[in-house]
Amino acid sequence: MAIDKVKEYFKQYNKEKDVIELVESSATVHDAAIALGCDEAHIAKTMSYILNDKPILIVLAGDTKVDNSKFKQQFSCKARMIQPELLEELIGHSAGGVCPFAIKENVLVYLDESLKRFDFVYPACGSSNSAIKLSISELEKYSNYKEWIDVGKQKVD
Repeated sequence: MAIDKVKEYFKQYNKEKDVIELVESSATVHDAAIALGCDEAHIAKTMSYILNDKPILIVLAGDTKVDNSKFKQQFSCKARMIQPELLEELIGHSAGGVCPFAIKENVLVYLDESLKRFDFVYPACGSSNSAIKLSISELEKYSNYKEWIDVGKQKVD
């Protein structure tokens, strides 16, 4: 199971016991916020894209979505999401548990500026009922991110 891979990954940082396994689903931002008792904005959602035939992850605040024009400006191509059935093969995690930890070696991780307004966030940990509370500096360290980017925009309900 992917959550076991994530726990094993966090052992190198002595953080495996910080992985939260929930009874409830955390597969969506809404579900995760309810299960964790926090605002949706504090959920660090991880979006998967194909960029120049390679998989990438973009981690954003839960109250934002990827702005297609900003994405195109950042990466010089149109945003193409990875199909759910290809996530495990390309990223190493299934839909609902995609996170920037214990991923395939060739996957680049980008952190969106929308996260910087928080002291801590809750990314998933490889399953649809898991999370970990991390400071932004911990997220930087544990995600092995390539760079900070600005491709997010506030969702309008």
